[in-house]
Amino acid sequence: MDEVVEAVEKAKKEWDEAYAKTQEHIKAIENYGKSREEKEKSSNSLQRLNGLAQDGLNLLNSLHLKLDLLAPQLPTSDQVQSAQSLLPSWKKECNNLRLSLRNANLQAKANMRKAAQEERELLLGGGEESTIRRRNLQTKAGMTSAAESITESLRRTRQLMVQEVERNASTLMTFDESTGVLRKAESEYKGHRSLLMRTRNLLSTMQRQDIIDRFNRIASYLIMNN
Repeated sequence: MDEVVEAVEKAKKEWDEAYAKTQEHIKAIENYGKSREEKEKSSNSLQRLNGLAQDGLNLLNSLHLKLDLLAPQLPTSDQVQSAQSLLPSWKKECNNLRLSLRNANLQAKANMRKAAQEERELLLGGGEESTIRRRNLQTKAGMTSAAESITESLRRTRQLMVQEVERNASTLMTFDESTGVLRKAESEYKGHRSLLMRTRNLLSTMQRQDIIDRFNRIASYLIMNN
């Protein structure tokens, strides 16, 4: 198969897949927030769903441009015409998806407002269901408070650990400096000790020489007087 033909076929396949996925994301946005339960079950936030839908639209635009560039390079005029005939429909489909995305977001906001109103009415109303819902909210609030307390405790613990590490590092640095001073003092002491030993030996030699000289002078004196 010709390389250009193969590239066009691949672009068509990618278009179909991207179009279907983008439609799914837009449908999820449209249904978002219809009820608290469905909102909690959703694995994606509204912001993330919009991001996925926008990524899909960007990919479709890229594929449209790719087909526009590849179509004139097809080996036969029929293939060129067939490929180019897809461009207007692809552009129209992209525009329809953008319009659907905008309407889906408006519907999602309406869903969330309605769900919030129903939630308030249920909480303010009487009956067992309202009591259970208020208790659940209190439990969630308590869990949130406990989680925040634990987080704060962990933050303080981490801060104390950092301070302890810094203090230990400072102590080790001081210890290293003290060790260096002691080693320097030891080295100087050894040098002074060596100098003292040499001086002592020199003095001893000088004393012995002095005694010998004195003895020689006395011996010479005695000999001369005899």
